[in-house]
Amino acid sequence: MRSCFALLAVVAIGAACQPQQKPATPPRVVRDTVAVRDPEQDKRIARLELQLLAKDAQIEDLQSTLDDTRAEVVRAMAKLQSGASRAQAASAMAEAEVALQTMKTDSQEEPPEAAQITRFVRLAAIEFNKANYGGALYLANQAKTLASSYRGRLSAGARENARPGEIPFAVPLKLVTTTRGNVRGGPGTGFPIVFAAESGTTLIGYSYADEWIRISDDTGRGGWIFRALVARP
Repeated sequence: MRSCFALLAVVAIGAACQPQQKPATPPRVVRDTVAVRDPEQDKRIARLELQLLAKDAQIEDLQSTLDDTRAEVVRAMAKLQSGASRAQAASAMAEAEVALQTMKTDSQEEPPEAAQITRFVRLAAIEFNKANYGGALYLANQAKTLASSYRGRLSAGARENARPGEIPFAVPLKLVTTTRGNVRGGPGTGFPIVFAAESGTTLIGYSYADEWIRISDDTGRGGWIFRALVARP
């Protein structure tokens, strides 16, 4: 009996002295974040990008056509020896130059019209030096028209502060009403009516907010008109 008890005691002591095993740690699962792309959305984005490229190409083509037409007018004036005098051309060129310098002085950032006005003034000077006073006068008047549009845009913007979400056009746009419509004091039907524009009224658009366009008419009245009521002439 004593030997059995001794054997059991030795076994118990040995078991107590053995290091206890730590519980097994479960394997860590690494999950990668995978962005799921919407094929239909990718197609829409691709179509929009292609449409933008097509519009850019169309704009470049129209600008090239416009430049060619303007150059042809200037050449025709040189051949016809129009009745414009040296003094008339010089006066118009000086007025365009003054308008350009005033524009640059009054603006912290160069207005989008400035580059085109500068180009017209330079071309007018070239034609003036060729004694093509009719062509020089024509180009100077083009520059003055752009400067006038810029002043109109400023005056329209000065009538009230910019609305939230209002986005200016790169250059003022000539518009015409397609039907009789109300011009309101703000971009929405909740604003009061400023005046009613008859069908065929010529307007100048300066900016837009949602589906409303900030405009002014030939008399200097301004306001907002719904986009469906106007079109490009």
